[in-house]
Amino acid sequence: MAAGAGLGVGELAAALVGGTSPVVGVGTQLIDLAPGPAKDWAVKNLGTADKPILVGGVLFAVAVFALLTGAVGASRPRVAVVLTIGLGLLAILAAATGRTLAANPFTRLLPGVVTLLVATGGIILVLRTLGRPPSTQTVEPEDPVDEAQSQSEPAPAYCGDDVLATGVAGFDRRRFLTTALSIGAAGAAGLAGSRLVPGGVDEATRAAVKVPVPGSPAQALPAGVSGDVAGVSTFFTPNKSFYRVDTLLTVPKVDPRNWELRVHGMVDRELRLSLADLLDRHLIERDITLTCVSNEVGGPYVGNARWIGVPIAEILREAGVRAGADAVKSTSVDGLTIGTPLTALTDGRDAMFAVAMNGEPLPFVHGFPVRMVVPGLYGYVSATKWIVDFEVTRFADFSAYWTDRGWAVEAPIKTASRIDVPKGFATIKAGPAVAAGVAWAQRRGISKVEVQVDDGPWQPAKLAAEDSIDTWRQWRFRWNATPGNHKLTVRATDAEGNLQTADRAAPRPNGSSGLHNTVVMVE
Repeated sequence: MAAGAGLGVGELAAALVGGTSPVVGVGTQLIDLAPGPAKDWAVKNLGTADKPILVGGVLFAVAVFALLTGAVGASRPRVAVVLTIGLGLLAILAAATGRTLAANPFTRLLPGVVTLLVATGGIILVLRTLGRPPSTQTVEPEDPVDEAQSQSEPAPAYCGDDVLATGVAGFDRRRFLTTALSIGAAGAAGLAGSRLVPGGVDEATRAAVKVPVPGSPAQALPAGVSGDVAGVSTFFTPNKSFYRVDTLLTVPKVDPRNWELRVHGMVDRELRLSLADLLDRHLIERDITLTCVSNEVGGPYVGNARWIGVPIAEILREAGVRAGADAVKSTSVDGLTIGTPLTALTDGRDAMFAVAMNGEPLPFVHGFPVRMVVPGLYGYVSATKWIVDFEVTRFADFSAYWTDRGWAVEAPIKTASRIDVPKGFATIKAGPAVAAGVAWAQRRGISKVEVQVDDGPWQPAKLAAEDSIDTWRQWRFRWNATPGNHKLTVRATDAEGNLQTADRAAPRPNGSSGLHNTVVMVE
């Protein structure tokens, strides 16, 4: 109850001042300190459920710790108080040393301090309701005592350490339960209150951002860009379905009215750009497929969208890049850093500070109000969401968040393909059948997709029309399905003639490789 009260009231304090939630602070530290294989396992096996599972794990660990502390406190109250203080200090330390959305030290640390004070006060109040019977050891009195008198005098009360003693003999169950439940109710009220505190930024604020018509609109989609096979990924991935892979337990809700991007480092002129400044500039609209480096062969972490933004190359020209620079270190509002090759931002590709996605301002989960989009690079070296800092520098002078954790410094997207239909272990009817999916090789484009049935020859699939070399391309393959189990395998060739490799590799350190296959049952 005491630990729950501390966390609940701490959450309320975080909501009121915009500080670091104790649970989020500890959880973020666990994410940052987790070894690479643990991160990879979570992304692969838990998907988007990894964050609620982590929060649940933190709460479970706190509950176990609190129960053990309570058990110790029944006989050693001071130890229980020290352990509770330690738990509160852990929350403060996590907020003080970890990545956080709260820049002000006061707001960053206040929720942890409140958690410490409430939890410690709660455990002291509960322990003061505990009594302990006197020792049963027999001590011979120095002077004779009348037996009747000794039986009529009450035994002295003892409640452990004298600093917690109340003078009440024994254990008053009602008082204990009343105190504990009152403390627990305070925690529940604090947690409920934190959910009711109105935030300064909501969906209405996001929707109020008016994105101008881009000066350079996207080209019209060619006829036949979308196939007619049910179950294949749509050409444009809806915002609600677009994959999300990041390290944040809570989605930042940055106030667009106060947002600012600082452009500095090895430049002739430092720039500070507001959202209004970006929206007043020349905007481009482009269709670009993004891929996460954590995507396994045939995995879901790839999507295509229509983006609107300001060309990064134009910002760099205005700032004036100095000789010797070869990289940009971009920083998110939570302090996460990403390193991007300078050439990928200046070689003519449509790298942009994106402000809109599929016809609306960026959703909160995808980086509102501004994020980076760079065709041809995996997201961990290019797609900074909630960006606030853009430093022109050299790779020799810094290391970014993911490269510190064993990922490659530069990571061009590999040629890949995926079977969407039929799903693995699906049962289909014998006779004419169809397999279909998508293939991508950003900055190169897809020129051919082939499918193999069991160990037979590779046969060409029919490609949908190409929108651009930066978007994925749908394909379909018709075959005669005979009864039994069959394995379908797909491979793609990019427009430069490079055949997708069959060599299997895990995502770490620079993206997965191998051929996607699926087994179907034909009856």
